[in-house]
This record gives sequence, C-alpha cells and structure tokens, in this order.
Amino acid sequence: MRAARGRRVILISFAALLVTLVLAGGIGAVRIPPMEVVRILLSRLPGLTITPTWPESHGVIMWDIRLPRVIMAALAGMALSVGGGAYQGLFKNPLADPYVLGVSAGAALGGAIAIAFMQRLHISFVGPVPLFAFGGGLLAVILVYRLAAVGSRVPAVGLLLAGAAIGSFSMSMVSLILYFTTPSARDNIIFWMMGGLSGASWTKVGWLLPYLAVGLGVLIFYGRELNALLMGEDAAHSVGVDVEYLKKVVLVAGSLLTAASVAFCGTIGFVGLVVPHMVRFLAGPDHRYLLPAAGLTGAVVLVAADTLARSLLSATEIPVGLVMAVVGGPFFLWLLRRKLKTADS
Repeated sequence: MRAARGRRVILISFAALLVTLVLAGGIGAVRIPPMEVVRILLSRLPGLTITPTWPESHGVIMWDIRLPRVIMAALAGMALSVGGGAYQGLFKNPLADPYVLGVSAGAALGGAIAIAFMQRLHISFVGPVPLFAFGGGLLAVILVYRLAAVGSRVPAVGLLLAGAAIGSFSMSMVSLILYFTTPSARDNIIFWMMGGLSGASWTKVGWLLPYLAVGLGVLIFYGRELNALLMGEDAAHSVGVDVEYLKKVVLVAGSLLTAASVAFCGTIGFVGLVVPHMVRFLAGPDHRYLLPAAGLTGAVVLVAADTLARSLLSATEIPVGLVMAVVGGPFFLWLLRRKLKTADS
C-alpha cells in the first residue's frame, strides 16, 4: 500500500513536471503556444521528422534562451529538494534543509571571493564563480564534519551546531568583502546571492547534471538505511545499519547537490525545506519514494517560481531567490510554530 502510494506520487509529479516545462517554455516576452513548444521540442528528437510551421525565431528562443534556463531551474530544484529530504531524514527534523550545515554560506563566500577578486581570471570555460562557490561549499562541509566529530562518532546535534558556526562565520566574511570591495562588484555579489537563473546555458546544465545524477543516485540507494534511521540510531544499529558511515554518505551526497546548485544558481532558500515536507504528506516517509518525488516536485516548484520571477514585471527580472523567500518564509514560520506546539504537548 505504501509503495503504491509512493509510486503514484512519483508519476503525478513527473507528469506535472512535463506540463510545467512546456508551459514555462512558452511564457516570456515572446509568447509561444504550448503545442508549438511541444512540436519544437519533438523536432530535435532523432528519428522524428516534423516539418517546421513556426517562425525560425521561435526555435532560436526555445533552444538557445528558454530551454537551458528551464532545465537549469529543474535540476537546481531537484538538487535542493533531494538534499533537503535527505537531511530531514538524517536529523529526524522537518526544519532541517541544505542550508543548516553551512553549505550555502560556504558556497556564497566562495562566489563572493570570485566576484570581488577573480572575475578577470578566465581559469575555466564556466568562469571562476561556479568553481569558487562549489569549492567553498565543499570546504564548509569538511570543516563542519571535522568540528562535529567526537572520536569515530559524529552526533547530529554537533553537526547542526558546527553548521551554524561555519555558516555564521562565512556570512560575516561575505559582509567584510561587501564592505571593502568596489561598488560594481558589491552589486554583482548581492544580485548573485539573491539567486537567479539569468546566466543559464547548456554548458552549465552539462556541469550540473553529473552532480545531480551522483547525489540523487547515492541518496536513493541508501533509502532503506534512511528509513531504518527514522526509528532511532540504536534501532538502526540493531538491523545492521552502519549509522556513522550512513551519516558520512548522506552528508557528502546532500552537500554535493547543494553546493552544485548554489555554485551555478546562487543561493535559493526554502526549496529544500518546503518541498520535502510537503511531499512527505503525500508520498509518506519511505525515502525510496520520498526522495524521487521530492526531486520531481522541487523541479516543478523552482521552474514555476523562475517563470513567475522573469515574467511578473515586464521591465525587469526579479531574482528567483526572492520569490522563494516570499513563499517559503511564511511556511517556515508555520512549520516552526507547529513543531514548538508539538514539543510542548
């Protein structure tokens, strides 16, 4: 029964994602009808011969501008949601998300350093910002893990406290960079930290996709072990789960997803908090189904939020991180209040 419920939510989420991708591809300054979007997409599939009946400019807009951005939003939404779902299972806390371990703050610090001091260095065809942001996120995870370790064990409470400390320090360093850097670099750092997908490209999609495949694959593979951990560490030990090893795997895989997303899209909050919690009500707590469903739903949410961000105002574009903050902030407050009431009762 639980398996059928989980599979049903996955199928519905997948169908919703397909519909969202088509609708998002047609929305913009130049409107493209949904059926025309479908025909443009199908025309690029090998083995299909579809005679173009659309303006050539529509094909260029779809393939060179909108589709890379839509795919990038979907991948980032998947990464953040799966990472959030795994962290919530690891800490057995619905308030946990990819940002509690300081990953996003470390990535933000790396990106700020690159924007302020390294923008003129063409050290990679993807630019220094994604590389420095990714490195900053992974370095933050390493520091958090080493600070939290007590002998061979890594208590969950220690991870949370170390993550808060590293996150606070990283954001303090970002503030220091903002204070001393040039006005133009300061504006670029602030805009990047708000989260946005305006710089999406097929190259960046190609870089993000392997990280998503590895992180998602690893976390789903350990879905049974995460389920056992929900019963408590002692109970998980009793059924043969190496809890300390599982913590390392979930920590690294979830942080890999988060760091990759922040590196290419900036800091986008609340996706990893809101989506897994919402999907858990629908799919149940089984991580074998919860994580794929959360990934698909996260893709839907971020694609929809980005479409709203780029189309709400005709003269300018709102950073998608602000849109998610407006939606996710009240949800977080409600969830916090609900948890406090439960703990008090």
